[in-house]
Amino acid sequence: MTVQPMIDLTDAATFPSRRVEAWKYSDLRRYLREAPEPSPTTAIGPPGPFYDLGGEAIVFANGRAVGVTDFIASGEQTLRLRFISQAEGTGHTAAARVVARPGAKLLLLETHEGTGSAYVAHNRLDIDVASGAEVTRVVLVEEPDDAISITDIDVKVARGGTYRQTTIATGARLQRQTTTLAHGGEGADVRIDGLYALSGSRQTDLTSIVRHECENGVTSQLTKGVVRETARGVFQGKIVVERGADGTDARMGHHALILSERAEVDAKPELEIYADDVQCAHGNTVGNLDESALFYMQQRGIPLEEARALLTQAFLIEVVDRIAHEGARDVVRTWLEARL
Repeated sequence: MTVQPMIDLTDAATFPSRRVEAWKYSDLRRYLREAPEPSPTTAIGPPGPFYDLGGEAIVFANGRAVGVTDFIASGEQTLRLRFISQAEGTGHTAAARVVARPGAKLLLLETHEGTGSAYVAHNRLDIDVASGAEVTRVVLVEEPDDAISITDIDVKVARGGTYRQTTIATGARLQRQTTTLAHGGEGADVRIDGLYALSGSRQTDLTSIVRHECENGVTSQLTKGVVRETARGVFQGKIVVERGADGTDARMGHHALILSERAEVDAKPELEIYADDVQCAHGNTVGNLDESALFYMQQRGIPLEEARALLTQAFLIEVVDRIAHEGARDVVRTWLEARL
């Protein structure tokens, strides 16, 4: 999986097509052939799902920053990062940078809040995690079914740093979250989790590239998804262990349920290993709900649709339960249950 091209919404020539290997399942040029007109200014609506957890906020409304765009964490802090889109057939771009200094402990609560119709949003986020710092990033993505939304996340984790990421996505016409992470090795611990719950004709693409550059680094990755009707889920996960990164421990798993005949899941887990003495593994399963479990629940008086919802929730909730922060985990659980 090659590194994706740099997208510029003002230049249609930069929109990747399926001929670019990393975009073979999410052909942006198929949906977007011309540069969109710039989105107008918009007001900020309700405070967002993480508001009650407090902390400071960085807010973008149709790509325009409401205040600062950079945040430097020292000590224990909470940051709510909000990308708000309220547009009709126009496009906007936003960029933010987050730095966690040595010893910092940052809870980064990110939301992509979309209303309107057929807009195009392109967001960029750079995250630097210093030695001894810890960043927990929890992302909720909810946008209209005819929107196009592309988010590129570039993460650098130094030796001794800790990075935790959980992305919960509900899809759009084309929705993609790409995480590129440089792993610092010795003492650095990374977890990149994802969850997609899709219906209608929505599509989500969760793509990640983790590059282990030094010895004794740890990466754990778990992604789960459910697709129904004509929805499409895409998972592309790649872990690269460079020469000299001996002692790397990297695990990746993707598991999905297809709940209708016309729904689709495309999964491409990859390991690329150039070092010795490593422990690396990946797994991928795609299936349906357990018919015997459905029958058992119906025999005990639970209606079929309720039984399906309960089993679906039980399948997905493992990803949510891996969120260490109790408050953030509770918000995500409630948010997800309302959409299932």
